[in-house]
Amino acid sequence: MRSSRLNPEAVHPPVGNYSHAVRVESTDAVWIHVSGQVALDRDGQLVGPGDLRAQTRQVFENLKAILEANGASFADVVKTTTYLTTLDDLAGMREVRAEYLPEEPPASTAVQISALVLPEALIEVDAIAVVPR
Repeated sequence: MRSSRLNPEAVHPPVGNYSHAVRVESTDAVWIHVSGQVALDRDGQLVGPGDLRAQTRQVFENLKAILEANGASFADVVKTTTYLTTLDDLAGMREVRAEYLPEEPPASTAVQISALVLPEALIEVDAIAVVPR
């Protein structure tokens, strides 16, 4: 097995000591572990302060860009974890999420937490994708 780190230019540079994704290649599949994404645009500016739907859309656009940079898509995602600081518009978050995930969604976990690394961030999502060789 071989692993590599990836920080695609289509998303903001990592803020801190982490990589946006780690790609693990085996003989039969490529595993892509995507770090938690918050609603930062390419320039590192928070999108949609106070708006869970807008932040969800930016988070999934970031995930999409990272997956595509690894030759994957949302159809390859097998697991997501969603961290929310508010459940005020949970239905709206789910509507936006459904626009990106296939009809047969991956395994997923959602938890409400008290805060994220950015005080204005309302949502963070990480993902694991598997691309068969």
